[in-house]
Amino acid sequence: MWGNADFNLPVTADSFQAGYPATNAIDGNTATFWHTEYDPTPAQLPHQVVIDLGKRTSINGFNYLPRQDGYPNGNIGQYNLELSTDNKNWNSVSQSTWLDDQSLKLVGFPTTTIRYIRLTAITEAGGRGPWTSAAEFGINQPSTNTNLGQWGPVIAFPLVPAAAFVVPNSGQVLTWSSFLPNGYNGNGNTYTATYDPSSNSVSELDVTTTNHDMFCPGISLDANGRAVVSGGDDADTVSIFSNGWTGAGNLVIPRGYQSQVTCSDGRAFTIGGSWHGPIGGKGGEIYDPNTNSWTLLSGCPVDPMLTADVEGEYRADNHGWLFGWKNGYVFQAGPSIAMNWYGTSQSGSQSAAGNRASDGDSMNGNAVMYDAVGGKILTVGGAPDYDNSPATSNAHIITIGDPNTTPSVQTIGSMSYERAFANSVILPDGTVMVTGGQSLAEPFTDTDAILTPEIWNPATSSFTTVAPHTVPRTYHSVALLMLDGRVFTSGGGMCGDCSTNHADGQIYSPAYLFNANGKLANRPSINSVSSSTLKAGATFTVRTGANSPSFAIIRYGSATHTINTDQRRIALTPTSTKGNAYAFQLPSDSGIVIPGYWMLFVINGNGVPSVASTIQITT
Repeated sequence: MWGNADFNLPVTADSFQAGYPATNAIDGNTATFWHTEYDPTPAQLPHQVVIDLGKRTSINGFNYLPRQDGYPNGNIGQYNLELSTDNKNWNSVSQSTWLDDQSLKLVGFPTTTIRYIRLTAITEAGGRGPWTSAAEFGINQPSTNTNLGQWGPVIAFPLVPAAAFVVPNSGQVLTWSSFLPNGYNGNGNTYTATYDPSSNSVSELDVTTTNHDMFCPGISLDANGRAVVSGGDDADTVSIFSNGWTGAGNLVIPRGYQSQVTCSDGRAFTIGGSWHGPIGGKGGEIYDPNTNSWTLLSGCPVDPMLTADVEGEYRADNHGWLFGWKNGYVFQAGPSIAMNWYGTSQSGSQSAAGNRASDGDSMNGNAVMYDAVGGKILTVGGAPDYDNSPATSNAHIITIGDPNTTPSVQTIGSMSYERAFANSVILPDGTVMVTGGQSLAEPFTDTDAILTPEIWNPATSSFTTVAPHTVPRTYHSVALLMLDGRVFTSGGGMCGDCSTNHADGQIYSPAYLFNANGKLANRPSINSVSSSTLKAGATFTVRTGANSPSFAIIRYGSATHTINTDQRRIALTPTSTKGNAYAFQLPSDSGIVIPGYWMLFVINGNGVPSVASTIQITT
């Protein structure tokens, strides 16, 4: 909860300035604040405040809102948060550093029953003096209703996670911001933070080795599971992550806000991106990992996929919805109403693929290939223009076939909410979760933020709302499927010293992870996989003790600016069964089963997914 239901809770502090007592930080009024003594003699750091909840209470989070009067003095930087049942024995649950801005700070931890909270401010965020201030403190209490899924505690990050990918095999989530933890328009370095779900910990690293500010890039995961990150603030530079960061060959055309996708032969195609570098003319180019070089494809012009954005081509070629497909082709499903095929052989090619039915331009909407074998793509939301533009709740199904043919487009029932800047994630059971966004596309704001996600079921072609999350996830937010079938969300903001920076993450556990009584369901297990390295068309065997199992593979994902070109799902049907051993054959076309790392899930007869095993599809 934000604030406190009882504003008369006992609270003590080591220091306060006359007129700014510690009780101001739990009065439910964001216009008042606690401030340590600065006149006549400033009290020295560290400073400490203890809140007595009055009785033992189960909590899983703590909130800190800095003063909101426009002055930063006293913003807490490095801190230590401790909990106690008796005000004598203390357990530290978080030691980290908060950003120096006015945004709400949230700290999550496993649900704990305590009575006392002690916050120690070790430093002042801007190094301006020895003081500490706070407009409000509050606690989060866990939800007990799991019918609509459940959100975990908010996880503090040392930066705004504006881009992210899941690291193959480890399942860690690597995120980054820019040359600053909360601001952009720099060069030469990138602040990164990695979330490890096994330890629920976050580690940070300032990447300077590639001389690349990776804010607003193109991202794709290649056939070897490496993250290829191109352009952005340093618009012609390319970095690759594989057990560490290294540089790669530069782009031919400097770009930012482009989209990028892995092709059937393992190369990476990118197009658009006039947010950075020269405006216009951002035609396609292709990266060959074997030569570590990019080649311009003169036959892949960007003009056919431009939207009619009021700001012109600076915005009109941003964030293409790209899907690698058969024979090296790429299908562009949006955000323009016009759809296109791009060929990547020789000097490239382009052919029109018709319009997206009743939809219009849908900038900052989503498109996900939820059924790769069927060539089926779900598209949702977006807005006609990038900025100050009403979002839609539109939803369509595009079914693609052979390259250079016109796909079918079906208008389906709308989402419950209009959304731009949302994210969509394919779940192991084949449903699609749409989370975050706002009904008016307005960068760097949380105006009209949508806190209630919804899940689309392909069997019924309908959307169902689920449990709301705590933090707005709008411009510069991400969402990704994790190996355990949960959904990681984070970010929003990236506007320097502003109140809408969200330097945190939160994880959603879908309803399929719970029994009807609200307790966690027993998961099926994958006992063995006959081979973890396979080619398209290969056969393999999975052993599992699950009852009435079904099977699926989902490609590892990467996300920034609503775009995740890597994720797609393939339902697997056994070719034979012998006891607990199930034999499968992968699709024979590498345009369907794109080379790279995939999550293999077993889903039992109750709909509960296993923790995924990882398989690599090679070229």
